[in-house]
Parts: sequence; C-alpha cells; structure tokens
Amino acid sequence: MKALFISLLVLDLLSLSFSELCNPHDKKVLLQIKNHFGDPYLLASWLSDMDCCTSWNAVECDPTTNRIVSLRIFSGDLSGEIPAEVGDLPYLETLEFHKLTNITGPIPPSISNLIHLISLRLSRLNLTGPVPDSLSKLKNLRVLVLSFNSLSGSIPSSLALMPEIDILELDRNNLTGPIPESFGNFAGRVPGISLSHNQLSGKIPASLNNRDFRLIDFSRNKLEGDASMLFGPNKTSGSVDLSRNLLEFNLSKVVFPNTLTYLDVNHNKIFGSIPTQMTQLNYLSLNVSYNRLCGQIPQGGKLQTLDYTAYFHNRCLCGAPLASCK
Repeated sequence: MKALFISLLVLDLLSLSFSELCNPHDKKVLLQIKNHFGDPYLLASWLSDMDCCTSWNAVECDPTTNRIVSLRIFSGDLSGEIPAEVGDLPYLETLEFHKLTNITGPIPPSISNLIHLISLRLSRLNLTGPVPDSLSKLKNLRVLVLSFNSLSGSIPSSLALMPEIDILELDRNNLTGPIPESFGNFAGRVPGISLSHNQLSGKIPASLNNRDFRLIDFSRNKLEGDASMLFGPNKTSGSVDLSRNLLEFNLSKVVFPNTLTYLDVNHNKIFGSIPTQMTQLNYLSLNVSYNRLCGQIPQGGKLQTLDYTAYFHNRCLCGAPLASCK
C-alpha cells in the first residue's frame, strides 16, 4: 500500500513537471514562425512536445498569464522575410530581429496589431521597402530601432504621433525626402533621434525649435540651410551630430546649451567664428573641421585641449591648437 502511494505521488509530480504553461494559441503561432523559416537550427529548441515558456530559447512568457511577451532572435543563420504571423502574438511587448543579414523583404504591416509593444528592434537585417505609416498605431512603443537596413522612401510624419516614443533610430538606410515637420511636435516625450547615413534632403524643419532633443544625429545626409534652431540657452541637448551635410549658417550667432557635451558639424558650409561661450562648456567633444569658419579660436575651457584636426580645413580659423593668427 505504501509503495502504491509513493508510485502515485511520483506520477503526480511528473505530470506537474511536464504540465504545459505556454498558451496554446501563442505556441501555435510560434511553430508557424519556425516553419516559415524552414525549421532552422537557431530555433531547434522550439519543439512541439516541450513547453515554450520554460524550454524554448528566444521567447519569454509573462509569469502571471503565461502569454508570450518577448520574441528576440539574433545573430544566427535565418533566411527569408519576417512572417506576418508575428502580428498574431497579442501580448507581445518586445520584438527583436537583430544581426540576421539574410532576413529580407518589407516590414510586415501586421506588426501594427501589437498594441502592447514597447520595444521594436529590426536592425542589421536586409529589410527593404518603406517605413510603414501604420507603426504610428503602436501607442505604447518607447523604442523604435530600424537601423542598418535598406529601407527606402520618406519618413512617415505620423511617427510623431506615438506618445511614449523615447528612442527613434532610422539610421543607415536609404531614406529620402525631408525630415518631417511633425518632428517638432511630438505628441508626448521627446525622443533621442538618429537619422544618419541616409539620403535625406531639404532644410531642417523650423518646428524643431519647439522641442528639446537630448540627442540628435542627422549626420551624412544632404540637409541644407540653417540648423541653429536646434540650439538655445534653455535647451538641454547633450549630443548633436550634423556632420557631412550641406548646412550653411553663422556659428557665431548660436547660443549653445550648457548641457552640450558633443558637437560634430564637420564637412558643411558653416561660416562665422567660434563663439566665446564655447569655452564655458564642460566635457566638450567638438569637431568643426571642413567648414568656412574664420577668426581666432577662443582661449579657455576645453578648446585648446582638442586635437588640431577638430579645427583644420576652415577658411581662416587660427590660434591654438592651429597656427597662430597673423
């Protein structure tokens, strides 16, 4: 009798240990995703007879509801387009495909169904097509990273309608057209923005004067005209990179925020002189080379500690660390 009791107890424990936690719908969708990619070795742990919440890699379940809340696939041999089925995981908060250069095709519209999504990273892939306007439906999204792809077309103005967006990275693509005027009127918090290494053109919208961006990277585009609206004494910008554009404005009339620690404007058409106020900026990393600046580099602060390459190839800039003024 005692042996029978122990046997039943062991069976009960075994049944508990192999009980399924993963939601059946979520598991079905994940197996469809695996099948879409041709049953790759990267997803070898996705076995139909194993619990996806406890045994599968690249996914995470909410400990309370056991619904899939995270799908992160990176650095492996995965080929094909991102399947539309990713939009059928209704409780997903994090979606990431990263460093998978054989992932091709467009960003699936179904991603806009993921209303709980907080972080979307589709980076270092080989995606083509536009940045979908429908991404603006993701009202809880805080992180949008679409860097290092081959996306084309213009930047949707609707991205400014996402009230929680905090990081917006669209750099290293083939995006064209202007920076949207709407980026001066974000619906909620103001994100750090990286749009570098694209083919963006036209003037930086004057509306950007309305917002205080802590980080801006517009480098390596074809932007022209004035960029002084990005600065001001009451702003709290920390890092601004405008290098390798066609910008043309008077640097001597710009008042920089005291919070500025990084400024790169090399390879533009900027004229005037370096403001004396720059000597008051702490921890400043500066590059104004390859412009049309003139006058003496102000003495003081960090300006003389920088390498001469931060200043060279200007029209008539002089003084340490460059040659003395005549």
